[in-house]
Amino acid sequence: LDPFYASIILFVGRAWDAITDPMVGFFISKTSWTRFGRLMPWIIFSTPFAVISYFLIWFVPDISRGQVMWYLVFYCIFQTLVTCFHVPYSALTMFISREQSERDSATAYRMTVEVLGTVLGTAIQGQIVGKVVTPCIESPLFIGKTNSSVAMEELNMTHDTGSLTDTRNAYMIAAGVIGGLYILCAVILSVGVREKRESSELQSDEPVSFFQGLKLVMNHGAYIKLIAGFLFTSLAFMLLEGNFALFCTYTLGFRNEFQNILLAIMLSATLTIPLWQWFLTRFGKKTAVYVGMSSAIPFLIMVAVLDSNLIITYIVAVAAGISVAAAFLLPWSMLPDVIDDFKLQHPNSHGHEAIFFSFYVFFTKFTSGVSLGISTLSLDFAGYQTRGCSQPSEVNFTLKMLVSAVPVGLILLGLLLFKLYPIDEEKRRKNKKALQDLR
Repeated sequence: LDPFYASIILFVGRAWDAITDPMVGFFISKTSWTRFGRLMPWIIFSTPFAVISYFLIWFVPDISRGQVMWYLVFYCIFQTLVTCFHVPYSALTMFISREQSERDSATAYRMTVEVLGTVLGTAIQGQIVGKVVTPCIESPLFIGKTNSSVAMEELNMTHDTGSLTDTRNAYMIAAGVIGGLYILCAVILSVGVREKRESSELQSDEPVSFFQGLKLVMNHGAYIKLIAGFLFTSLAFMLLEGNFALFCTYTLGFRNEFQNILLAIMLSATLTIPLWQWFLTRFGKKTAVYVGMSSAIPFLIMVAVLDSNLIITYIVAVAAGISVAAAFLLPWSMLPDVIDDFKLQHPNSHGHEAIFFSFYVFFTKFTSGVSLGISTLSLDFAGYQTRGCSQPSEVNFTLKMLVSAVPVGLILLGLLLFKLYPIDEEKRRKNKKALQDLR
């Protein structure tokens, strides 16, 4: 596909995703309880169709026209089905216990395994696809102006005939393996977790319409302030994540090391989530946010200022992983506290957990889309050469900005917004006592 059409597919898919998140939240809030629960049927029935659509995203249809529509349709279908899984899966936290400490513990376990799953997915995709050698393209400045187009055409033809079929097969094998893991994890979830209807209900519960509930949720100050703070900190880490491979390859010159450096980040994140769970229990969640997010700043500055050094890069990777763990855990750990606070302010309104979680998932995906747009436009403006063996100095400077200066500024802005977040440890304890009395 032409890169322009690939960008259109991604953009339309993100836009469609923005619509489906609140839609799924709406339908879940209207779903009746079954013997499997209210959330679990969404997870069970979406899984097989999500796996099929995921596999078809990586399949190359034997049609000269219509490929754009093929990928657009299945990309949108896949995004919708993942939303049908992710929103109820995230909201399950509110339906397995009334106790704040138990929900915090469940969130810590969930995010630890989620990071571990990211490591596993990255390793599987990277190892299977990485075995197919894709040659880089020398810049015309290095090939020579007179025969640059001929040389590039010959290289492309060699690549197409030599490795394109192998690349297609590798992507489909990786998709099959990851699809199998998706099914396995969904089976474990559906068999091992039971929703408790009484966990989310109060004595004074009365049904309220979805749109009334949506208005109440979006007017809840603590929820808006929590979203605002994590909107900027999430964008910071997504910019770092999205441009890290290019930064390692071109700016630092570690073309053959970036997979291992990425693995170091994710393993560090996996191992330190229990540490952050202990820290937030001991010192409070707001303190954990300030310490966890700000700890990445000196290392992000260091990697951009110092000369290319593999040892320093690995140190920075491990340090970044510690902050990534905090960025994974804390948003999901703080959201149940906001929902408890909402229940106390609106005791006659219930069943809105899916709305809270669906818009939280939406804003997470929104930051991912914004990160993608900022990175693509910035690199294109700087003169980025697709699959180039080297890049212009402007691109290297832009990559430094995208993984260092911009994330640091966004983290600082997010921490300033967190000063406005009203639920500290004393407020949490008061809310817990008031909810027990109300029940």
